[in-house]
Amino acid sequence: MEISEEVVIIGAGIAGLATALALKRVGIGSLVLERSPVLRTTGASISLFPNAWLALQALGVAHKLTSIYSPIQKGYVTNVATGAIQQVSFMGINGTNNGPTPVHRRTLVETLAGELPPGTIRFSSKLTSIQTVTMDDKVSSSIAIISLDNGTIIKAKVVIGCDGVNSVVARWLGLTTPVNSGRSAIRGLAVFPKGHGYKEEVHHFIEQGKRAGFLPLNDKELFWFFIYYNSSLKGEETPAGPKLLQKDVMENLAKDFPPSYLEVVEHADLATVTWAQLKFRYPWDLIFGHTCKGNITVAGDAMHPMTPDLGQGGCSALEDAVVLGRQLAKSLHPNPNGHGRIVAVDAARAIQGYVKERRWRVVGLISGAYLSGWVQQDGSGFFMKFLRDTIFYRFLFHRITGFDYDCGKLPSVSSLSE
Repeated sequence: MEISEEVVIIGAGIAGLATALALKRVGIGSLVLERSPVLRTTGASISLFPNAWLALQALGVAHKLTSIYSPIQKGYVTNVATGAIQQVSFMGINGTNNGPTPVHRRTLVETLAGELPPGTIRFSSKLTSIQTVTMDDKVSSSIAIISLDNGTIIKAKVVIGCDGVNSVVARWLGLTTPVNSGRSAIRGLAVFPKGHGYKEEVHHFIEQGKRAGFLPLNDKELFWFFIYYNSSLKGEETPAGPKLLQKDVMENLAKDFPPSYLEVVEHADLATVTWAQLKFRYPWDLIFGHTCKGNITVAGDAMHPMTPDLGQGGCSALEDAVVLGRQLAKSLHPNPNGHGRIVAVDAARAIQGYVKERRWRVVGLISGAYLSGWVQQDGSGFFMKFLRDTIFYRFLFHRITGFDYDCGKLPSVSSLSE
């Protein structure tokens, strides 16, 4: 079977769904190919900083989440070795709250997917190859030909890889494989049926080579995490099941951590407990490498995987989606039916505009996340303590996070036709 599409998006995660929604908002139809048989809602929670909320406002769905979740007001950082506690405020100079808002990943994904027209997502669709063919016209332009494992051939004017850290599209572009940071993370939700009693505050605990914390999603659920150095693991598989992961945290990795943290881990919903290696892409790969070829590019973790130390992985994916929608709208020739047709040669220019706009933003986030992890988790000497406690939390964290970054708005369909 052979079909033609304006835009094909590979992957129905946060980046892919948000990109499809951004394109819908500007009047461009798309097809999202997801290899899983159902919507992927794994992952306990994601923290959304103000820059992510600006993107969600542009996508038209922020109000559906702000009515459910509350932003974090302040944080506490406990030095496990000394017991010293430092308070971190998320309030800005103008009185605005710049803290993160934790949301259930499932809720975010389902909210984005719920805005898409029926049939936009095609499940159980595994990509096997990508080719480009030059069109026989007066201007040099090309289309992408995508082959699926079921024999389907899809011709597309634009292909956007949103297929995660191990992106097939990124490899096709020639980007290098993301590298292991030497750290791993165990994450999950803790459930307190009678209420946990914590306010809208994040609690961090640091020890040499280890960093942990928890924060509330609502009055009965807390998201918790534990990050540690584990460079001996080279495989991709979880080293143990959820029950053993929980036990390892409580009885080994975090055995010297405060009782408040251990109590949270003890209340873990084992169905939400996951383990993952923390990977990132070298910044210079985005500076000097190919993040696009003609009408093919990548977004989200497929483009800029980063460690979670700034909490910007999902936030930057939402930014990508809005920028892609805004740029591709420039290549649109509107139709009376509401969905316009993309001019292939203009789409290639739009993709170049997207890459140019995003390159230095995500290079800064990858570098800032790596720096943040190094400062917060490495070393116990006087210099590192001074750098972390006196400089980083007080002055640097808010600056390198870029929480006030505005990715812009999407043009309306009516304005495009004027």
